[in-house]
Amino acid sequence: MTFHNLTPAIPGFYSDPTMCAGPDGVYVAHSSFEYFPGLPVFRSTDLATFTQIGHVLDRPDQLDLATFAGASAGTYGSTIRHHEGTYYFITTNIGQVRQGHAIFTATDPAGPWSDPVFTTGIVGIDPDLAWDDDGTCYLTWCGFPDGIQQVTVNPATGEVLSAPRFLWAGTGGKAPEGPHLYQVGDWWYLMIAEGGTEKGHMVNVARSRRPDGDFEPAPQNPILTHRSTGHPVQAAGHADLVEWDGRWWACYHGIRPHGMTPEYHVLGRETFVCPLEWVDEWPVFREDLAVAHPVATSLDTAFEGPLDLRWTSPQGDLSNATVSPDGLMLAEGRPVVVRVQDLNWFAEADLDVSRGTARLLVYLDDDHWYAVEADAQGVRARARSKPFEQELGRVDLADPSSVTVRLSATIPQASPIVRTLEPDLIGFAVVAGDEVTELASVDGRHASTEVAGGFTGRTVGVQCVSGSVLVRRFRYEPVDGLPPVTLADLIAQHHDGD
Repeated sequence: MTFHNLTPAIPGFYSDPTMCAGPDGVYVAHSSFEYFPGLPVFRSTDLATFTQIGHVLDRPDQLDLATFAGASAGTYGSTIRHHEGTYYFITTNIGQVRQGHAIFTATDPAGPWSDPVFTTGIVGIDPDLAWDDDGTCYLTWCGFPDGIQQVTVNPATGEVLSAPRFLWAGTGGKAPEGPHLYQVGDWWYLMIAEGGTEKGHMVNVARSRRPDGDFEPAPQNPILTHRSTGHPVQAAGHADLVEWDGRWWACYHGIRPHGMTPEYHVLGRETFVCPLEWVDEWPVFREDLAVAHPVATSLDTAFEGPLDLRWTSPQGDLSNATVSPDGLMLAEGRPVVVRVQDLNWFAEADLDVSRGTARLLVYLDDDHWYAVEADAQGVRARARSKPFEQELGRVDLADPSSVTVRLSATIPQASPIVRTLEPDLIGFAVVAGDEVTELASVDGRHASTEVAGGFTGRTVGVQCVSGSVLVRRFRYEPVDGLPPVTLADLIAQHHDGD
């Protein structure tokens, strides 16, 4: 069997993708949960390469991410749209869910985005905005426990203009959510996610002559799913559509799991893009026509200017990170991280820990991380998988004012007979010139969603645990490793030997 669309358009923890077309390109945005800056925005003109241009959420007072803090809190599924010269972004902040959905506006999707207005009284997740020909704006969302619902709103003020109307409960799969409403020709299409965001994930669609129903399900539902297959990309779903330059496209998220059953995904839900066609007035995902997406994931910085847009912080606001003439000064506080975007990679940090304790860490949440920790007393490899925390190795440190520490992730090669249990191996090391001192190598599944739960993915970065520390340089690089053997590969090899 041939599998298509194996490479993410935007790799790493960029989940719940949503996209719209503007006058000069296509814009893709994402949910970001507890991370700040949040709700990252990308731009593309060819639907093959995507460049981050900003964040919707770049000021701590735009949303309250602190009242209901923690892993996988914050901003959930969202929608970005362009209408009559204005960009709209609507999302749900789970900590403010009783206030309704938050609507931001901008004239430039790179920002700045406005403070939000709230759709008071509309409780649920995954909101969508759509306009009909006379300018009526429809807010469609996932309500509990009644499935997909809709009201009309004033998107400039958030005022709700109609009573909620039930639209569709889907095809019977769990968690009908992530609705998007489109007018194409004489039809209105309601596309939703079903099956949960795990390996049963799928995309279903229905249509009506009116934006408010009644909706007729497509006979070929689900129109996208990889469930119960050997496809290397699983949990495909939560899609959005756009028409650009005379052609239709779809984005959706998926995971790349590895290791023995139940398999573990570590990077989070990643964004995939493929062409879309209309057949008998129904949308058809053409993954077989998707291109391989070139993505430059390396990051090498001596912090000589503003922080790259990739830097973010879980439950933080980057206020503890200050760019100085010597590098990045960190005060005690939350980690400052970038998303891991590769399956095989390494990261290094050049540190001055003479006045504090620093970590270079792989971070999934506060209870699941790996770190090389350094201070004047030495360098230690540490790992936490709640409720366990352990030191895995240590070395003395000759000069705390100058130490380079390294983390790496490597997918081990399996065989047709034996599959490796772990999704990858995390390596911990100290680097001095050409000399690399290995501290430990451990199973990477403890920083996976299957172990930790939640909706996010791995990040890698630096943290000041006590005092203050200086990060002179941070380097993240992908590594060309042996391609992992998937379950589909093993099945194919078994049959080839029959």
